[in-house]
Amino acid sequence: MENQDTFGAFIRDEMDIEPLGEGKLDRLSFAVKDVFAVKGHINSAGNPTWKKTHRPAEKDADAIRRLLENGARLRGMTVTDELMYSLKGDNMHYPPTINPRLPGSFSGGSSSGSAVAVSSGSVDFAIGTDTGGSVRIPSSYCGLYGIRPSHGLISMDGVIPLAPSFDTVGWMARSPEILKDVGDCLLPGQKITDYAHFYIIPEAWDLIELESVKKNLRTFLTELQLEKSCESAHLPAATLADLAETFRVLQGWEAWQSHGRWIEENHPVFGKDIAGRFEAASKMKQDEAYHQAAELKADYTDQLRRFLGRDSLMIIPTTYGPAPARTATFEESEKVRAHTMKLTCIAGVSGLPQVTLPVLDERGPIGLSFVSGYGTDRQLLEFVKKIAGR
Repeated sequence: MENQDTFGAFIRDEMDIEPLGEGKLDRLSFAVKDVFAVKGHINSAGNPTWKKTHRPAEKDADAIRRLLENGARLRGMTVTDELMYSLKGDNMHYPPTINPRLPGSFSGGSSSGSAVAVSSGSVDFAIGTDTGGSVRIPSSYCGLYGIRPSHGLISMDGVIPLAPSFDTVGWMARSPEILKDVGDCLLPGQKITDYAHFYIIPEAWDLIELESVKKNLRTFLTELQLEKSCESAHLPAATLADLAETFRVLQGWEAWQSHGRWIEENHPVFGKDIAGRFEAASKMKQDEAYHQAAELKADYTDQLRRFLGRDSLMIIPTTYGPAPARTATFEESEKVRAHTMKLTCIAGVSGLPQVTLPVLDERGPIGLSFVSGYGTDRQLLEFVKKIAGR
Protein backbone atom coordinates (compact mmCIF):
# COMPACT_ATOMS: atom_id res chain seq x y z
CA MET A 1 0.00 0.00 0.00
CA GLU A 2 1.03 3.61 -0.66
CA ASN A 3 1.98 5.27 2.66
CA GLN A 4 2.23 8.89 1.57
CA ASP A 5 -0.80 11.04 0.83
CA THR A 6 0.42 12.67 -2.38
CA PHE A 7 -3.12 13.11 -3.76
CA GLY A 8 -4.65 15.33 -1.05
CA ALA A 9 -7.11 12.69 0.11
CA PHE A 10 -6.67 13.11 3.87
CA ILE A 11 -7.20 15.89 6.36
CA ARG A 12 -5.73 13.64 9.03
CA ASP A 13 -3.48 10.84 7.88
CA GLU A 14 -2.16 7.86 9.84
CA MET A 15 -4.81 7.78 12.57
CA ASP A 16 -3.98 4.07 12.88
CA ILE A 17 -6.97 3.05 14.94
CA GLU A 18 -6.57 -0.64 15.53
CA PRO A 19 -9.35 -3.20 14.96
CA LEU A 20 -11.67 -4.02 17.83
CA GLY A 21 -12.14 -7.62 16.73
CA GLU A 22 -11.60 -10.12 13.95
CA GLY A 23 -13.73 -10.89 10.91
CA LYS A 24 -14.11 -10.55 7.15
CA LEU A 25 -12.10 -7.35 7.06
CA ASP A 26 -8.95 -8.65 8.76
CA ARG A 27 -5.76 -7.00 7.45
CA LEU A 28 -7.73 -4.41 5.46
CA SER A 29 -7.30 -0.66 5.98
CA PHE A 30 -9.95 1.97 5.41
CA ALA A 31 -10.48 5.71 5.37
CA VAL A 32 -13.54 7.65 6.39
CA LYS A 33 -15.15 10.88 5.21
CA ASP A 34 -14.85 13.67 7.76
CA VAL A 35 -18.53 13.54 8.72
CA PHE A 36 -18.36 10.27 10.70
CA ALA A 37 -17.79 10.41 14.44
CA VAL A 38 -14.53 8.83 15.59
CA LYS A 39 -13.93 8.97 19.32
CA GLY A 40 -11.73 11.94 20.22
CA HIS A 41 -11.84 13.48 16.74
CA ILE A 42 -13.56 16.78 15.92
CA ASN A 43 -15.26 16.59 12.53
CA SER A 44 -14.94 19.57 10.21
CA ALA A 45 -17.65 18.55 7.70
CA GLY A 46 -15.36 20.29 5.20
CA ASN A 47 -15.57 23.71 6.89
CA PRO A 48 -13.22 25.16 9.57
CA THR A 49 -16.05 27.01 11.33
CA TRP A 50 -17.87 23.73 11.87
CA LYS A 51 -14.77 22.30 13.52
CA LYS A 52 -14.39 25.38 15.77
CA THR A 53 -18.00 25.17 16.95
CA HIS A 54 -18.16 21.45 17.75
CA ARG A 55 -16.65 19.15 20.34
CA PRO A 56 -14.71 15.90 19.94
CA ALA A 57 -16.83 12.81 19.44
CA GLU A 58 -17.50 10.81 22.59
CA LYS A 59 -17.91 7.55 20.66
CA ASP A 60 -17.51 6.11 17.18
CA ALA A 61 -20.29 6.25 14.61
CA ASP A 62 -22.16 2.96 14.42
CA ALA A 63 -20.79 2.17 10.95
CA ILE A 64 -17.19 2.81 12.06
CA ARG A 65 -17.58 0.58 15.11
CA ARG A 66 -18.92 -2.27 12.96
CA LEU A 67 -15.96 -2.07 10.59
CA LEU A 68 -13.43 -2.01 13.44
CA GLU A 69 -15.18 -4.97 15.09
CA ASN A 70 -14.83 -6.93 11.86
CA GLY A 71 -11.07 -6.56 11.70
CA ALA A 72 -10.49 -3.39 9.66
CA ARG A 73 -7.93 -0.74 10.64
CA LEU A 74 -8.83 2.94 10.28
CA ARG A 75 -6.03 4.88 8.63
CA GLY A 76 -7.41 8.41 8.45
CA MET A 77 -10.05 11.09 7.85
CA THR A 78 -10.65 12.24 4.29
CA VAL A 79 -11.59 15.54 2.69
CA THR A 80 -15.24 16.25 1.96
CA ASP A 81 -16.95 19.05 0.08
CA GLU A 82 -18.39 21.60 2.53
CA LEU A 83 -21.31 20.14 4.49
CA MET A 84 -21.58 17.50 1.75
CA TYR A 85 -23.49 19.97 -0.48
CA SER A 86 -21.57 19.48 -3.76
CA LEU A 87 -20.71 16.84 -6.33
CA LYS A 88 -17.55 18.39 -7.77
CA GLY A 89 -14.88 17.33 -5.27
CA ASP A 90 -13.13 20.65 -4.62
CA ASN A 91 -13.02 22.44 -1.26
CA MET A 92 -11.62 25.95 -0.95
CA HIS A 93 -10.38 25.22 2.59
CA TYR A 94 -8.09 22.37 1.52
CA PRO A 95 -5.62 21.67 -1.29
CA PRO A 96 -7.39 20.04 -4.24
CA THR A 97 -7.95 16.29 -4.15
CA ILE A 98 -6.12 14.86 -7.16
CA ASN A 99 -7.89 12.21 -9.19
CA PRO A 100 -5.27 9.42 -9.48
CA ARG A 101 -6.82 8.12 -12.69
CA LEU A 102 -7.25 11.52 -14.37
CA PRO A 103 -5.07 14.12 -12.60
CA GLY A 104 -6.24 17.05 -14.68
CA SER A 105 -9.89 16.48 -13.82
CA PHE A 106 -12.06 16.67 -10.72
CA SER A 107 -12.33 13.70 -8.37
CA GLY A 108 -16.07 14.08 -7.76
CA GLY A 109 -17.82 14.94 -4.51
CA SER A 110 -18.72 15.11 -1.84
CA SER A 111 -16.86 11.93 -0.80
CA SER A 112 -13.88 13.10 -2.84
CA GLY A 113 -11.14 12.28 -0.37
CA SER A 114 -12.53 8.81 0.26
CA ALA A 115 -12.50 7.98 -3.46
CA VAL A 116 -9.00 9.36 -3.94
CA ALA A 117 -7.68 7.42 -0.93
CA VAL A 118 -8.91 4.16 -2.46
CA SER A 119 -8.01 4.93 -6.07
CA SER A 120 -4.47 5.92 -5.09
CA GLY A 121 -3.96 2.65 -3.19
CA SER A 122 -3.60 4.37 0.20
CA VAL A 123 -6.35 2.17 1.70
CA ASP A 124 -8.30 -0.94 0.71
CA PHE A 125 -11.72 0.69 0.97
CA ALA A 126 -13.32 3.89 2.19
CA ILE A 127 -16.58 5.03 3.70
CA GLY A 128 -18.56 8.06 2.57
CA THR A 129 -22.08 9.37 2.50
CA ASP A 130 -24.34 9.46 -0.53
CA THR A 131 -27.27 11.88 -0.59
CA GLY A 132 -27.40 12.94 -4.23
CA GLY A 133 -24.57 10.86 -5.68
CA SER A 134 -21.67 11.60 -3.34
CA VAL A 135 -20.30 8.04 -3.40
CA ARG A 136 -21.46 6.98 -6.85
CA ILE A 137 -20.03 9.97 -8.72
CA PRO A 138 -16.49 9.98 -7.27
CA SER A 139 -16.42 6.18 -7.65
CA SER A 140 -17.20 6.59 -11.34
CA TYR A 141 -14.71 9.42 -11.85
CA CYS A 142 -11.89 7.61 -10.02
CA GLY A 143 -12.42 4.15 -11.55
CA LEU A 144 -13.86 2.35 -8.51
CA TYR A 145 -16.67 0.06 -7.45
CA GLY A 146 -19.08 1.96 -5.23
CA ILE A 147 -22.46 1.49 -3.58
CA ARG A 148 -25.30 3.63 -2.36
CA PRO A 149 -27.37 1.20 -0.21
CA SER A 150 -31.12 1.09 0.32
CA HIS A 151 -32.11 4.17 2.30
CA GLY A 152 -32.47 3.43 6.00
CA LEU A 153 -30.81 0.00 6.04
CA ILE A 154 -27.55 1.23 7.61
CA SER A 155 -27.61 3.39 10.72
CA MET A 156 -26.67 7.05 10.31
CA ASP A 157 -25.96 7.28 14.05
CA GLY A 158 -22.88 9.46 14.50
CA VAL A 159 -22.96 10.84 10.95
CA ILE A 160 -23.49 14.53 10.21
CA PRO A 161 -26.68 14.83 8.12
CA LEU A 162 -27.46 16.86 5.03
CA ALA A 163 -30.93 15.75 3.91
CA PRO A 164 -32.06 12.86 6.15
CA SER A 165 -34.70 11.40 3.83
CA PHE A 166 -31.93 10.87 1.22
CA ASP A 167 -28.75 10.42 3.30
CA THR A 168 -27.06 7.00 3.21
CA VAL A 169 -23.76 5.46 4.32
CA GLY A 170 -21.94 4.28 1.18
CA TRP A 171 -18.53 2.82 0.43
CA MET A 172 -16.07 2.22 -2.39
CA ALA A 173 -13.31 -0.25 -3.23
CA ARG A 174 -11.04 -1.30 -6.07
CA SER A 175 -12.53 -4.80 -6.18
CA PRO A 176 -16.08 -6.20 -6.06
CA GLU A 177 -14.93 -8.75 -3.47
CA ILE A 178 -13.99 -6.10 -0.91
CA LEU A 179 -17.10 -4.08 -1.77
CA LYS A 180 -19.19 -7.16 -0.91
CA ASP A 181 -17.22 -8.01 2.25
CA VAL A 182 -17.83 -4.52 3.63
CA GLY A 183 -21.52 -4.92 2.84
CA ASP A 184 -21.62 -8.22 4.71
CA CYS A 185 -20.44 -6.33 7.80
CA LEU A 186 -22.72 -3.29 7.49
CA LEU A 187 -25.93 -4.61 5.96
CA PRO A 188 -28.58 -6.74 7.67
CA GLY A 189 -29.00 -10.34 6.57
CA GLN A 190 -31.08 -10.72 3.43
CA LYS A 191 -32.46 -13.60 1.41
CA ILE A 192 -30.51 -13.86 -1.85
CA THR A 193 -32.24 -14.91 -5.07
CA ASP A 194 -31.37 -14.75 -8.76
CA TYR A 195 -32.27 -11.81 -10.99
CA ALA A 196 -34.74 -12.72 -13.72
CA HIS A 197 -35.22 -9.37 -15.47
CA PHE A 198 -32.68 -6.81 -16.70
CA TYR A 199 -33.98 -3.44 -17.89
CA ILE A 200 -32.27 -0.78 -19.97
CA ILE A 201 -33.77 2.64 -19.15
CA PRO A 202 -33.71 4.51 -22.49
CA GLU A 203 -34.30 7.99 -21.06
CA ALA A 204 -31.17 7.55 -18.90
CA TRP A 205 -29.01 6.33 -21.79
CA ASP A 206 -30.33 9.12 -24.04
CA LEU A 207 -28.72 11.69 -21.73
CA ILE A 208 -25.26 10.54 -22.81
CA GLU A 209 -24.03 12.66 -25.72
CA LEU A 210 -20.52 11.24 -26.13
CA GLU A 211 -20.70 8.30 -28.51
CA SER A 212 -17.54 6.73 -27.10
CA VAL A 213 -19.14 6.62 -23.65
CA LYS A 214 -22.27 4.89 -24.96
CA LYS A 215 -20.19 2.50 -27.03
CA ASN A 216 -17.87 1.53 -24.18
CA LEU A 217 -20.73 1.03 -21.73
CA ARG A 218 -22.52 -1.22 -24.24
CA THR A 219 -19.33 -3.14 -24.92
CA PHE A 220 -18.90 -3.67 -21.19
CA LEU A 221 -22.45 -5.00 -20.96
CA THR A 222 -21.58 -7.49 -23.69
CA GLU A 223 -18.43 -8.55 -21.85
CA LEU A 224 -20.54 -9.16 -18.74
CA GLN A 225 -22.76 -11.42 -20.90
CA LEU A 226 -25.84 -9.35 -20.07
CA GLU A 227 -26.72 -7.42 -23.22
CA LYS A 228 -28.80 -10.21 -24.79
CA SER A 229 -30.85 -10.53 -21.60
CA CYS A 230 -31.81 -6.85 -21.44
CA GLU A 231 -35.26 -5.44 -22.12
CA SER A 232 -36.27 -1.80 -22.48
CA ALA A 233 -38.44 -0.18 -19.81
CA HIS A 234 -39.38 3.37 -18.87
CA LEU A 235 -39.42 4.83 -15.38
CA PRO A 236 -42.88 5.12 -13.81
CA ALA A 237 -44.63 8.24 -12.58
CA ALA A 238 -42.11 10.92 -13.59
CA THR A 239 -39.59 12.17 -16.12
CA LEU A 240 -35.93 12.52 -15.20
CA ALA A 241 -36.37 16.31 -15.16
CA ASP A 242 -39.27 15.93 -12.71
CA LEU A 243 -37.22 13.63 -10.48
CA ALA A 244 -34.24 15.99 -10.46
CA GLU A 245 -36.48 18.92 -9.51
CA THR A 246 -38.17 16.83 -6.83
CA PHE A 247 -34.79 15.99 -5.37
CA ARG A 248 -33.62 19.62 -5.53
CA VAL A 249 -36.68 20.94 -3.68
CA LEU A 250 -36.77 18.31 -0.96
CA GLN A 251 -33.02 18.21 -0.43
CA GLY A 252 -32.86 22.00 -0.22
CA TRP A 253 -35.59 22.22 2.41
CA GLU A 254 -34.06 19.42 4.49
CA ALA A 255 -30.53 20.85 4.19
CA TRP A 256 -31.72 24.15 5.63
CA GLN A 257 -33.58 22.38 8.44
CA SER A 258 -30.36 20.49 9.23
CA HIS A 259 -27.93 23.42 9.11
CA GLY A 260 -29.79 26.72 8.70
CA ARG A 261 -29.71 27.69 12.38
CA TRP A 262 -25.99 26.91 12.65
CA ILE A 263 -25.29 28.97 9.51
CA GLU A 264 -27.25 31.97 10.80
CA GLU A 265 -25.54 31.83 14.21
CA ASN A 266 -21.96 31.25 13.03
CA HIS A 267 -21.72 32.87 9.57
CA PRO A 268 -19.29 30.35 8.05
CA VAL A 269 -17.34 31.22 4.91
CA PHE A 270 -18.43 28.91 2.09
CA GLY A 271 -17.16 28.43 -1.43
CA LYS A 272 -19.25 30.26 -4.04
CA ASP A 273 -21.24 27.25 -5.21
CA ILE A 274 -21.94 25.97 -1.68
CA ALA A 275 -22.96 29.45 -0.51
CA GLY A 276 -25.35 29.73 -3.44
CA ARG A 277 -27.01 26.41 -2.64
CA PHE A 278 -27.53 27.28 1.01
CA GLU A 279 -28.83 30.72 0.03
CA ALA A 280 -31.40 29.03 -2.22
CA ALA A 281 -32.17 26.45 0.48
CA SER A 282 -32.87 29.21 3.01
CA LYS A 283 -35.80 30.32 0.87
CA MET A 284 -37.37 26.86 0.67
CA LYS A 285 -40.77 26.60 2.31
CA GLN A 286 -43.26 23.80 2.80
CA ASP A 287 -45.33 25.40 0.06
CA GLU A 288 -47.18 23.99 -2.94
CA ALA A 289 -43.93 23.12 -4.76
CA TYR A 290 -42.69 21.24 -1.70
CA HIS A 291 -45.91 19.27 -1.32
CA GLN A 292 -45.98 18.43 -5.02
CA ALA A 293 -42.40 17.18 -4.79
CA ALA A 294 -43.20 15.08 -1.70
CA GLU A 295 -46.23 13.57 -3.43
CA LEU A 296 -44.28 12.74 -6.58
CA LYS A 297 -41.48 11.16 -4.50
CA ALA A 298 -43.96 8.93 -2.67
CA ASP A 299 -45.76 7.87 -5.87
CA TYR A 300 -42.56 7.22 -7.82
CA THR A 301 -40.99 5.30 -4.95
CA ASP A 302 -44.01 3.05 -4.54
CA GLN A 303 -44.33 2.28 -8.25
CA LEU A 304 -40.63 1.67 -8.88
CA ARG A 305 -40.17 -0.56 -5.84
CA ARG A 306 -43.16 -2.67 -6.87
CA PHE A 307 -41.89 -2.86 -10.46
CA LEU A 308 -38.43 -4.14 -9.48
CA GLY A 309 -39.48 -6.37 -6.61
CA ARG A 310 -36.65 -8.70 -5.64
CA ASP A 311 -35.75 -10.19 -9.02
CA SER A 312 -35.21 -7.24 -11.38
CA LEU A 313 -32.35 -4.87 -12.20
CA MET A 314 -32.21 -1.52 -13.97
CA ILE A 315 -29.04 -0.73 -15.91
CA ILE A 316 -28.03 2.92 -16.32
CA PRO A 317 -24.89 5.02 -16.84
CA THR A 318 -23.56 6.21 -13.48
CA THR A 319 -22.60 9.69 -14.66
CA TYR A 320 -22.91 11.88 -17.72
CA GLY A 321 -19.37 10.95 -18.72
CA PRO A 322 -15.79 11.06 -17.40
CA ALA A 323 -14.82 13.58 -14.74
CA PRO A 324 -14.94 17.18 -15.99
CA ALA A 325 -11.57 18.84 -16.51
CA ARG A 326 -10.43 21.43 -13.99
CA THR A 327 -10.11 23.82 -16.94
CA ALA A 328 -13.81 23.43 -17.84
CA THR A 329 -15.91 26.58 -17.85
CA PHE A 330 -18.57 27.15 -15.20
CA GLU A 331 -21.25 26.54 -17.83
CA GLU A 332 -19.67 23.23 -18.86
CA SER A 333 -19.39 22.10 -15.25
CA GLU A 334 -23.01 23.01 -14.53
CA LYS A 335 -24.17 21.05 -17.58
CA VAL A 336 -22.31 17.98 -16.33
CA ARG A 337 -23.84 18.44 -12.86
CA ALA A 338 -27.38 18.85 -14.21
CA HIS A 339 -27.21 15.78 -16.45
CA THR A 340 -25.52 13.68 -13.79
CA MET A 341 -28.16 14.62 -11.20
CA LYS A 342 -30.83 13.27 -13.54
CA LEU A 343 -29.07 9.92 -13.39
CA THR A 344 -28.33 9.81 -9.67
CA CYS A 345 -31.88 10.79 -8.68
CA ILE A 346 -33.28 7.56 -10.17
CA ALA A 347 -32.11 5.58 -7.14
CA GLY A 348 -31.80 8.57 -4.83
CA VAL A 349 -35.44 9.64 -4.89
CA SER A 350 -36.72 6.06 -4.60
CA GLY A 351 -34.25 5.03 -1.89
CA LEU A 352 -33.06 2.00 -3.86
CA PRO A 353 -29.60 0.37 -3.81
CA GLN A 354 -27.22 1.19 -6.65
CA VAL A 355 -23.79 -0.23 -7.42
CA THR A 356 -21.45 1.36 -9.95
CA LEU A 357 -18.79 -0.67 -11.79
CA PRO A 358 -15.69 0.91 -13.37
CA VAL A 359 -15.45 1.12 -17.16
CA LEU A 360 -12.60 2.66 -19.15
CA ASP A 361 -13.32 5.30 -21.79
CA GLU A 362 -10.79 7.05 -24.02
CA ARG A 363 -11.30 10.22 -21.97
CA GLY A 364 -11.02 8.55 -18.55
CA PRO A 365 -12.95 6.27 -16.17
CA ILE A 366 -16.74 6.06 -16.42
CA GLY A 367 -19.25 3.92 -14.57
CA LEU A 368 -22.04 1.47 -15.34
CA SER A 369 -24.69 1.11 -12.65
CA PHE A 370 -27.16 -1.52 -11.51
CA VAL A 371 -30.21 -0.47 -9.48
CA SER A 372 -32.29 -3.15 -7.79
CA GLY A 373 -35.27 -3.53 -5.47
CA TYR A 374 -35.41 -2.17 -1.96
CA GLY A 375 -33.53 -4.32 0.54
CA THR A 376 -31.76 -6.43 -2.09
CA ASP A 377 -28.37 -4.86 -1.36
CA ARG A 378 -26.47 -8.02 -0.45
CA GLN A 379 -28.02 -9.82 -3.40
CA LEU A 380 -26.86 -6.98 -5.66
CA LEU A 381 -23.32 -7.06 -4.26
CA GLU A 382 -23.14 -10.84 -4.73
CA PHE A 383 -24.36 -10.44 -8.32
CA VAL A 384 -21.76 -7.77 -9.10
CA LYS A 385 -19.00 -9.89 -7.60
CA LYS A 386 -20.11 -12.84 -9.74
CA ILE A 387 -20.37 -11.07 -13.08
CA ALA A 388 -17.24 -8.94 -12.60
CA GLY A 389 -15.25 -12.14 -12.18
CA ARG A 390 -16.31 -13.61 -15.52
